[in-house]
Formats: sequence, structure tokens, C-alpha cells
Amino acid sequence: MLKLQKSSIFFNRNAIEGIFSPSSTLYLFKTCIASNHSKASPNTNNNSNNGRHNNAKITTLDDALNMFDEMLQLRSLPSVVRFNQLLAKIAKMKRYSVVVSLYNQMGFHRISTDDYTLSTVINCFCHLNHMGFSLSVLGKFIKSGYVPDTVTLTSLIKGFLRQGMVDEAAECYQQMTRGGVKPDIVTYNTLLNGFCKVGNTSAAVQLLWNMEKHRNCKPDVVAYSTVINSLCKHRLIADALNLFSEMTSRGVIPDVVTYTMLIHGACMLSKREEAMRLFNEMVGRNITPDAHTYTVLVDMLSKKGMVADAQHMTVIMEQKGFKSDVVTYSSLMEGYCLRGEMDEARKIFDMMLDRGCENDIHGYGILINGYCQIRRIDEALGLFEEMPSKGLIPNIVTYSSLIGGFCKVGKTQAAWELICKMQDCGPIPDIQTYSILLDGLCNNGQLEDAVSLFQDMEEKKLPIDIVAYNILIGGLCKAGNLVAAKDLFSQLPSKGLQPDVITYRVMISGLIRGGQMDEATSLHKQMEENGYPSNSGTYNLMIRGSVCNHDLSRAVQLANEMGGRGFSADVSTVDMFLDLISSGKLDPSLRSMFQKEL
Repeated sequence: MLKLQKSSIFFNRNAIEGIFSPSSTLYLFKTCIASNHSKASPNTNNNSNNGRHNNAKITTLDDALNMFDEMLQLRSLPSVVRFNQLLAKIAKMKRYSVVVSLYNQMGFHRISTDDYTLSTVINCFCHLNHMGFSLSVLGKFIKSGYVPDTVTLTSLIKGFLRQGMVDEAAECYQQMTRGGVKPDIVTYNTLLNGFCKVGNTSAAVQLLWNMEKHRNCKPDVVAYSTVINSLCKHRLIADALNLFSEMTSRGVIPDVVTYTMLIHGACMLSKREEAMRLFNEMVGRNITPDAHTYTVLVDMLSKKGMVADAQHMTVIMEQKGFKSDVVTYSSLMEGYCLRGEMDEARKIFDMMLDRGCENDIHGYGILINGYCQIRRIDEALGLFEEMPSKGLIPNIVTYSSLIGGFCKVGKTQAAWELICKMQDCGPIPDIQTYSILLDGLCNNGQLEDAVSLFQDMEEKKLPIDIVAYNILIGGLCKAGNLVAAKDLFSQLPSKGLQPDVITYRVMISGLIRGGQMDEATSLHKQMEENGYPSNSGTYNLMIRGSVCNHDLSRAVQLANEMGGRGFSADVSTVDMFLDLISSGKLDPSLRSMFQKEL
């Protein structure tokens, strides 16, 4: 048997004939393919076709290596066709590095190669993510007078895309078409998938239209579905539906994958009616939904709190022969947790375990968070402590939920201790975990501890974001410490941060509460100038502040401005204005403006 040295699996450039840099090989490819595409490749009709036959004796890699060794021992070496058969067989086993090593052995023994040999090696280098070597072999391919065919160039496109080199893949496609090599449906679908994976949906759509222009290579259901899926992922559901209509009008029949993608897209935008319409249309076309289709609908209904409907969907799903899995059960648990129905959520959890689903950290996390949200902290803690006995290690999400739960019930010391435990033996707490504790301390009036924690976060050089600053600024404002709040607000630019709409609203609220209406008005103006237009909440806040500071003309001006922008006064603001009108402090003609808000 041929012995493969460990070093032979890894290659150096000297082992490959026809060495070119990727850029020079692409240039050679551009200049040669156009002039060569009309020539017949040497041996194409014989070796290339024969090379695709499998040797029935070879079933394992050892068989192949033994065969290669025996072939080398023959006094008269077999033709390259036999070697091609062997390399193709090993490539089908996905032992790409072995193919390259045997190719090098062929070169050492001066065994001639042909276009099929080189195409196989190019494909293997592409699978090994060695695109430089692939292009080097392509250089030899072209210098030998061979013309790359669709299969070879599609391998290169796949290789480029596998490494995220989308521009190079597109360039390969362009040279392919300019040189007279006709892409097939595999080529197009490969490139479409590559464009969509990097989020370049517009390029994918353009390529799809280019396909429509070719008589012999129209887009199939895979091509359309790939682009539809990308549009849905980018929340462009209207465009996805338009493309779907275009697809069906051209006689391409959608399948369960296409419909499930569209249903998922509609669910992402909370378009329940559209999702159900698509589901019913699919069933009406006798396209059978699969487990993924049902799971998507169960998740959507659960997130909308329609858990009874979601559970009914699981019954239909199981009647169709699909078993509920941990994903389905988790969606149902989340639905019940959103409704605060923790006993029902626990029943689903127990049912999941009874039906043989493995213990899942996500399932525990959902229940723990659900209990924390309704302040049943003891049950949350019990589940948390149970996890290690089930072979599960709590992750940062689980810890963060429990820390938030302790803060909700005022047990900030327990939350502190949990953070310390994480630092000692658990997952390292991140900025979100610290922010949860920071918020809990502020909400529980422990401002001194909150400031101390914030300073600790700075010393640890955590990437403190605007969310954490908003929490502390809000806490300082609530405590009436406007000097410290304004100081922290003014530091934001030096920290590389810009206030967002929440920062402005928190500061404006604090200034109004502190009787500093002029500063609040100035900050409100600054907010608008910085690209954060007032919303309903900000307007109502400013109006009530103006009234409380006896600036009624400013309050009326803001109310008119708010209405002009399509926002409405809330109940508190309306009641305040009606009281002012009733007491004669405002013109009665304003009553109609506010009564319509009731």
C-alpha cells in the first residue's frame, strides 16, 4: 500500500506545476478563454468521459490507495484515464487532500495528466479553500491548450464563494460568459446563493433577470426560492411576494420550501393574516406543509400570545405525522410566558420531557425568565439550581434573567452575589448583564451602589454603551441629582457616544421635574436639530412640563405642533387641558381640539 507522509497532505507551491499568482492567472484566464473557446479540448471525448466511470472494486480509501500503489508498480503504466477514475472516486469520498497528494505523486512519476485530471484537482483545491492553488492549476490548464468547461468554472465559483470572495466569483462568471462558456443552472444557483449569503440581494435579483434572457437556462424553483428567502430575511416581504407572483406567472411551480420561506417572512413582520393566507393557499395547491412550516406558524402564533391557536396547530402537525420537537415546545412555552401563564408553560415543559425530548438549556432559560417576569423568583431559582443535575450549565442569558428577577423583587444583594459567582466560575458577565444590575440598583433607589458599579464597569474597560449611560442618567434624574446627570450627559461625546432619543427624553424629564424648563426646552430643540424628531411621548412630556411651569402659550403651541405631525395627546394631557379650560385659564374654543382625543 502507498504510504502517505503527513507532510504530503500539506502542499507547497513548488509541488504544483504552472505556478501563477491569483491575479496573473485570472488575467491569463481572461485573455486565453476568449481565443480558445472554439477549440476542442485535447482528449475531451475520450479521457474526460471515461474518467467519470467508477471502479467497482474501490469502496474505501484504503482500496483506492492500494490500487494507486499497484498501478505505479506496473512495468507499463496505465493510461491517465485509469488514474482519473481513481482520483474521481477519492474526490467523491471527500478526501480532497488525498487527491492532491496523489496528483503530486503522478507528477513525480512523470505520469501525463489531461483536462479531466486538472479539473478534478482544481475542484479539490476549491473544497480545501486553497483558491491560490486552484488558480495555479487553472493556469497550467489553460497553458496546456485546454478550455475550462462549465463544471470546472462552477467549481471555481463555489470555491470563491466558500471563502466569501464574492467579487472574484462574480468576475469568474463574467469571464465565463464572455469567453463563450455557457453557465448551467448549477452555476447560476451557486452564484445566487453566494450573493444572498452576503446580503447582496439586488445583485441576486439582477442575475435572476439575466437568467430569464437565456433560452436554455431559465431560473428554476431553487433559483427563485433562494432570492425570495433573501428578500424575506431583509424584511422585504412585499418584494418577495411580487417575485413569487412573477415566478408563478412564468410557469415555475412553487414547492413547500418556497411557501415556508414566504410564511416565515410574513411572520417576521407580524403579518399573521398574510402568513395564514399563504398557508391556506399552499394547502389549496396540494403542496403538503412540512415540519418546518408548522413550526414557523406555531412560533408566530405563540409570540402573538395566541397560544391556544398555536397548540391547535401542533395537534394538526402531529396528525400529519410530524412530531413536535424542542423548538416547537419552546415556542409554546414562550407564548404562555408572555401571557404570564407560568403553570401552563411548566406543563408544556414537563410534556416535552415526558415525550423524550432531551433537556435543553433554552427551555430552562425560557421558564426561568418567565418566572422572573412575574416575580416568582423562588421557582426560577429552583430551576436554575436544578440545571447542573441535568447536565446543563447555565449560560449568560440564564444568569442575566435571574439577576433581573432578583432586582425586580428588591433582592439586589442576591443579584450582586450572582454576578460575583459568574466572575469566579461562570460565564464572564457582559455589558448587558451589568446593565441589568445597574437598572435594578437605580430602580431600587440604591444610587450610590449604582454609581459604584458603573465605575467598576469603567475600570474593567467594558464597552459601555448608550443603554448603560441612559440607565444611570435616568437614575440620577429620578434622585434629583441633576448636576451629576448633566455632567454624565456632557461626557458622552468624549466617550465616542451620541445621545439617542431615550437619552434626550430622560434628561428632558429630569430637567422638567427639577423646574429647569428653559434648559428642557433648549435640549428639546437640540434633540430635533440632531435628527431625533419628537414622538407622542416627548410632546406630551413637554406639554405637561410647560403647563406645570405656567407657560400655557408654549403648551398650546406644542399641542398644535403635535397634532400637525399626526400625534395625539394622551389621557393625562387631555385632562390637564380640559381642567384649564374649565377653570377659565384657557380659551374655551380649544375644548373641541382636545375632546376629539377622548
